[in-house]
Amino acid sequence: MGCDVDPTARSALHPCMRITYYVEILSSWCYYVEPVWTQLKERYAGRAEFEWKIALMTTDAFPVSREQCDWFYRRSGGTVMHSPVMLNSGWFEAERRGEYKAPNLVAEAGRDFGFNGDELRLALAHAALREGQKVGDLATSVAIAARAGGIDPEKLRARAESAEVRARIEASTQEFLSHQINQRPSFVLTDAIGDKAVFSGLVRFEPLAATIEAMLSDTDAYAAHAAHHGPPPQQ
Repeated sequence: MGCDVDPTARSALHPCMRITYYVEILSSWCYYVEPVWTQLKERYAGRAEFEWKIALMTTDAFPVSREQCDWFYRRSGGTVMHSPVMLNSGWFEAERRGEYKAPNLVAEAGRDFGFNGDELRLALAHAALREGQKVGDLATSVAIAARAGGIDPEKLRARAESAEVRARIEASTQEFLSHQINQRPSFVLTDAIGDKAVFSGLVRFEPLAATIEAMLSDTDAYAAHAAHHGPPPQQ
């Protein structure tokens, strides 16, 4: 059963809920959660609207050395996620002092060329976290994304350096912080009847899917009641 009164009228144009994924390109936990994000989009296609937004990490949230970065990767990938691969800390550059906005600016700029999906940011994350490419350099990030999307690199760089794109990622980061959370990935689920669920730092499919099912069920119940009894009395 869907959220529409007539289930046959259901479509992606009228989703029952919105699922917002807050992501930082260089977050290892965001890298690990990508299969979950794909699985959610496949399972709830047409019943939920999916969007990702950049939530920049602060400079002090980045590792201070490659050795420290590798320690974190051994904990997250090896101990927690049991990943068959070790992430690559080659992207780290001590002289940047935690300044890695470039890949996030480029991913956001890709929207202006029609790339609202995951293609560009996944290409950037793979280049950094699997290949160790130094995506903190804007030219490197532009080259990766331009190649992945078939975009003119000069035009992509111009948009990535624009005030508009910078303002968008600053706004989405502030929106992320407004939920009183600080972990990436985070997911905010909102449904058609005004309910909201916030998951901060979670990377497992099951609790997300269980909450989505519960919210869709409640929305269905409201729609069924409205179909049988109409709007509430005004007096």
